[in-house]
Amino acid sequence: MGRRCAAFFVACKASDSGPTTDKSLVTRGPQRTMLCLEMLLGAIAVAASVTLEPLRRPDGLALVGLFLALALASDAFAIKTDRGQDISGSLLAIVLAIALTGPTGGVLVGTVSALVDGVRARRPFSSQASNVAAYAIFPFAGGMVLDWLATGHDASVGTLAYAAAIMAAFVVALLVNFFHVAAHQYVFAGRRIGEQIGAVLMPLLPSELLTGLLGATVATLYPKLGVAVIVLVALVLLGFQYVLRELQRSQARADRLRALQVEVLFSMVRSLSLRDHMTARHSAAVARYAQAIARAAGASSVEQRLVHTAGLLHDIGKSIFPDHVLFAHGSLTDEQWAIVKQHPAHGASVIAQIEEFADLASVVRAHHERIDGTGYPNNLSGPDVPWLSRMISIADTYDVMTARDSYREPVAPEVAIAELRRVSGTQLDGDLVEIFIQVLGDEGLAFAHGDDTDFERELEEERARALAMPSLLRTIG
Repeated sequence: MGRRCAAFFVACKASDSGPTTDKSLVTRGPQRTMLCLEMLLGAIAVAASVTLEPLRRPDGLALVGLFLALALASDAFAIKTDRGQDISGSLLAIVLAIALTGPTGGVLVGTVSALVDGVRARRPFSSQASNVAAYAIFPFAGGMVLDWLATGHDASVGTLAYAAAIMAAFVVALLVNFFHVAAHQYVFAGRRIGEQIGAVLMPLLPSELLTGLLGATVATLYPKLGVAVIVLVALVLLGFQYVLRELQRSQARADRLRALQVEVLFSMVRSLSLRDHMTARHSAAVARYAQAIARAAGASSVEQRLVHTAGLLHDIGKSIFPDHVLFAHGSLTDEQWAIVKQHPAHGASVIAQIEEFADLASVVRAHHERIDGTGYPNNLSGPDVPWLSRMISIADTYDVMTARDSYREPVAPEVAIAELRRVSGTQLDGDLVEIFIQVLGDEGLAFAHGDDTDFERELEEERARALAMPSLLRTIG
């Protein structure tokens, strides 16, 4: 409803950043008509609830005050979801108001809490009016159904028959509110009602029914335990909601820190590329070659993404190289070679600072290990060399041999393939070498003439993925 209960009426209040076109003044004809109809129905519900059904209990006014306090307190500790909705426990307060004070109490608690929430959130007029109307209509509908069922079956508060009537009234109120909301969304945002049933109502139906069941249980216990049972449930609900909100805030802080770490990581790669353009192009080529190997070898989509990211970052450890090593030509001295052999471990230690990138770090650390155990930094051999690291080794070796901007004279692809086969089974994984050669023939891969644009495009894509779905990296065993 757009806003306070954009999806379901369990006190789920949506933010004003959603896809609807609500404004402080509605300008389109269908929207004006819809809003006027909502306000009219809401006004009728309020008037009818007061005229036809006064508070049914002697202590009804006190109970309404208690339920309203519960609704407002729960709203104050509302939990914001990723979709911009604020979830609170105020629905329970409305259900109890309907059950113990009739439609009048339910409408009072619903409309006042909706009005206060709208003022607190500074919602536009159309959203505010629509929400208040909704929180008058569904409590009135539920309350009238409850009265009808209770009267027809001579059921009183505290009996099983009355509890069953509460659940039936709850379902009616749920459906009334959902189709009200769905119609509003259809007029204001163009969302089809059938789509909303599948995307909104069905996933949330189990939790909604549990809320109704809790309300029916508390109402059944009320004649024996009195206000104490309401206060106890309210304290538990508010305590749970407070703890959950604090956990959510902690998670949000952790997410911001992770995002900052990811930004620093990719900024380091960009900084390295500014020093050495060969590194940028080479990283893009290795990433794409390695991903092609993974795809042909039957790796999962997560593994393909992981090896692609590792390919982009595999040389991040070169940031420790002084210029006389990074731009060295010809044979390296022993001192220079010792520095070069540090870069896999250094790069892995940088990447491992981000907890979700632990698997990525292990792939980068081992990309210079050899099948025969003569690689570095840990002299791993055979199956101890991670599968994805072996793919990067092949891609790295091939690109260095064939690229124009390599530190050595480029060779023809046929010569490079022959060299790969020569070291197959000793330095490189023989099965993966043959897969790569087959891929080169079938797909015509050729990144030797790539440029910085390739690198920037690949890096930006990985940056976006890393910020959006870091947990996927943790699924690799």
